Amino acid sequence: MGMIKDREALLKLQGEAKEKIKAETCRILICAGTGCLAGGSGEIYEKMCELTSGNKDVEVEFGAEIAHKDGTCPGAGVAVRKSGCHGFCEMGPLMRIEPMGILYTKVSPDDCEAIYHKTIQNGEVIHRLLFEQDGIEYQKQEEIPFYKKQTRLVLENCGHIDAEHIEEAIAVGGYQAFAKALFTMTPEEVVDEISESNLRGRGGGGFTTGYKWSQVAKQKEKIRYIVCNGDEGDPGAFMDRSIMEGDPHKMIEGMLIAAYAVSAQEGYIYVRAEYPLAINRLRIAIAQAEEKGLLGDHILGTDFSFQLHINRGAGAFVCGEGSALTASIEGNRGFPRVKPPRTVEQGLFAKPTVLNNVETYANVPMIIERGAAWYKTIGPENSPGTKAFALTGSVKHTGLIEVPMGTTLREVIFDIGGGIKGDAEFKGVQIGGPSGGCLITPHLDVSLDFDSLKKMGAMIGSGGLVVMDSNTCMVEVARFFMNFTQNESCGKCVPCREGTKRMLEILERIVDGKGKVEDLDLLEELAVTITDTALCGLGKSAALPVLSTLRLFKDEYMEHVVDKKCRAHNCTAMKRFIISPELCKGCSKCARNCPVGAISGKIRESFEIDTDKCIKCGACEDACAFHAIHVEG
Repeated sequence: MGMIKDREALLKLQGEAKEKIKAETCRILICAGTGCLAGGSGEIYEKMCELTSGNKDVEVEFGAEIAHKDGTCPGAGVAVRKSGCHGFCEMGPLMRIEPMGILYTKVSPDDCEAIYHKTIQNGEVIHRLLFEQDGIEYQKQEEIPFYKKQTRLVLENCGHIDAEHIEEAIAVGGYQAFAKALFTMTPEEVVDEISESNLRGRGGGGFTTGYKWSQVAKQKEKIRYIVCNGDEGDPGAFMDRSIMEGDPHKMIEGMLIAAYAVSAQEGYIYVRAEYPLAINRLRIAIAQAEEKGLLGDHILGTDFSFQLHINRGAGAFVCGEGSALTASIEGNRGFPRVKPPRTVEQGLFAKPTVLNNVETYANVPMIIERGAAWYKTIGPENSPGTKAFALTGSVKHTGLIEVPMGTTLREVIFDIGGGIKGDAEFKGVQIGGPSGGCLITPHLDVSLDFDSLKKMGAMIGSGGLVVMDSNTCMVEVARFFMNFTQNESCGKCVPCREGTKRMLEILERIVDGKGKVEDLDLLEELAVTITDTALCGLGKSAALPVLSTLRLFKDEYMEHVVDKKCRAHNCTAMKRFIISPELCKGCSKCARNCPVGAISGKIRESFEIDTDKCIKCGACEDACAFHAIHVEG
């Protein structure tokens, strides 16, 4: 079926696409997100295509009647699909087999023959490829604790459809919400519905989406733009990337609805160039939507037209800020500007602009389809809906998750994430990346929503969650984020350009064992000044990791500057290697492995380390077979 000319044709195509998927007696969905591709899922896809069709370039025809009575599905009729990210990144590469609902984990190309012959042909489960936790084996994906405790709405289709075929998106309801808005609602009614839902922006501070749209809609200027922020520069964040890779049409549909709501005819998706797979899938999605008549002129046979473009960013963190992002699209250097005027008044090309991030737009279709009243039943009243988080760090099960707003850190880390790696002690979590703050044990039961976190001196930001255990040095964490922020400062305003540099110098002195008590007061003074005076939102939040760690871990800072010790043994300059005389056998292996000759002694007698000569490389500790060498500091 070619061009879709009206709503009835879209419904007809949805029915046909559903039937085609039903006719696939067996669907093998191989995760082809960036993470799993790096782990070899591309080779797994090639191998499964060869096994099921004999030729990877030949797609199995839909509708083959070859299912066995026992539900197995040999040979022909097996559809091998490249899906987006399944989310369970720790266990990748992943493979889901439908209709059985089996999720195989840590699949390798060597497993493909067994999967084909045992599972696809004979319906046998390969137990060694199943996920196991606490002695319990999980066959179905939905039963795994990592998935069971989530509410996947934005990520609902990621891992379940082929992101490179628009028919698969349409089969699961894609573009139906847009058609509903276009044919049954006025633009004002769409804005009102989004406003009533209280959807808040998922890319930063949680600004109300409906209010932003209403401000653009009321501008006298009739040329308006829709812009999607897919820059996602926070370390450890990959929520937007996974949506663009796994279900790009959901985001595009949200942008279409926004365009109709504010009478815009042109839009831009700003994606960092480091996301080549996301860019490629967006290009495919846009081309297919244009071919179907869902983008371009006279969409679905109406007078509404909308052109969509992709703009690749050069990787500057500051271009995640609205005015810097629009400047970059215009071909200028990505500098933030003084406000007002706001983006809703003068944004891209000095025209009224709706600017939201990927996840925000992906929420829009479900609100239009199911209504604002339904949406507000999820999460707290002031922060309804769900939020996707990138769960990383010292947690057993890292990956991409989605939970209702208001879910607690305890549920995320211990129920979904499986707890701390190596059963270590939980120490804290950095939320919101370089613009966020730190939360500790007393905050484990705090509601994860915009307002509650703001009271804690933190913010959701884009949704990065970096979990830290007792082996983490919080001073080093602050230095790491300040180093990132300082390197990414655009340099336009003095507080951010010079202030972050001074803060970084102080933090580097402290972790090098050269800090002073008065440095802590200066750190706090600089942090407050930058927060109060920086030009843009990124600059104003640059010092948050330092402020939160100073408040919550002041004792660690004091140990660094007074005792010259790092309790986590992370700060190299403060390490002091000691040989325990009662354990040393006098074998001299440590001395022979020391690259600077800092160890001396006699055979069969205890050796000693000259701490002034020691470069703290750890070669002696690694060489000692008797565990006689340990670290102090």
